[in-house]
Amino acid sequence: MALKTETDHRLLARAIELADGGRGRVSPNPLVGAVVAVQDEPVGEGFHQDLGGPHAEVNAIQAAGERDLSGATMYISLEPCAHHGRTPPCTDAIRSAGIGRVVVGSDDPSEHASGRGLGILRDEGIEVVLADGELATRARLVNQPFRKLARSGRPWVLFKSAMSLDGKVATQRGDSKWISCEDSRRLAHRWRAECDAVAVGIGTALADDPQLIARVDGVHRQPRRIVFDSLARLPLSSQLVRDARQIPLIVVVSRAAPRAATDALETHGVAVVVATGENEPGRVRSALDQLGAQDVASILLEGGPHLAGAFLDAGEIDEMRLFLAPMVLGGKTARDPLEGQGAEAIAEAMPALTLDSRRVGQDLLISARMREW
Repeated sequence: MALKTETDHRLLARAIELADGGRGRVSPNPLVGAVVAVQDEPVGEGFHQDLGGPHAEVNAIQAAGERDLSGATMYISLEPCAHHGRTPPCTDAIRSAGIGRVVVGSDDPSEHASGRGLGILRDEGIEVVLADGELATRARLVNQPFRKLARSGRPWVLFKSAMSLDGKVATQRGDSKWISCEDSRRLAHRWRAECDAVAVGIGTALADDPQLIARVDGVHRQPRRIVFDSLARLPLSSQLVRDARQIPLIVVVSRAAPRAATDALETHGVAVVVATGENEPGRVRSALDQLGAQDVASILLEGGPHLAGAFLDAGEIDEMRLFLAPMVLGGKTARDPLEGQGAEAIAEAMPALTLDSRRVGQDLLISARMREW
């Protein structure tokens, strides 16, 4: 449905902008922003700030103070909830405040929602407008992890890599530090803080002994660390295992993993997920199903190339962000960012839905959205 006025466009855009304030803080809940307006003038705004805390609609109503909101319009980036979860239904708060019109940016695809909140408001005599066009797209894109988890049961996957101008992520000897510049690495740490988990393969874990934490200011909580390690080879002396009781660590193994090795990991506080399937893409999908069931809504996939290729073959890379550094490595055996089976013909290649680029320090960041949920 088309929005009626320039005010509708402006204040719904503001609600979508506000929603981003909860990034890295409210998962697996969605990001939501809200604005209350009386006679086209905003009188209160808010967003969902913390998991388990008041939702955006309640915060916006409270921000309006003692004003009479009878007949007011509320702009919300996402369909309001109508069920009892960690908080009461937002439809109750809207109705109790006397709001007469609600403009919504996008639907909620969850099984307990899917238009239920909008129907309840309409039954109460409240006018409901569901946006379309560019603003509706923006509202959906804000919540891609939430939407994918709701619709597929699997986490949204962001693949990040840094490469040379000739598309190499490491030299022939395996050296990769540092291809990207300091500004790019700082931005990647921000992405870690915003995602529920960060994932690497056992090759990366053995070569680098990483901690996989977000080293930036304002981190609300560290991401869960995930290592795809089919034979449970991750050393108990690794930094990841040593920190497992403080920062959750999940090791994804296959059925071929020795029981003694998985038991030892669990004794050290590591959660072990056994992925089933006859090939690597199948095991990737199995692991994502199990991680989604544990409320992991978003994963930052950092590699290496073998694991990234398995995710690509499984069709489970939703967005790619590639740092292109101003250098050339060359070398016949230098590493590529993605391995796996790949496409046999150009016609079988996975097309990007959108492509954007911008400078980050000395590097060029290329972002490609592969799927929309």
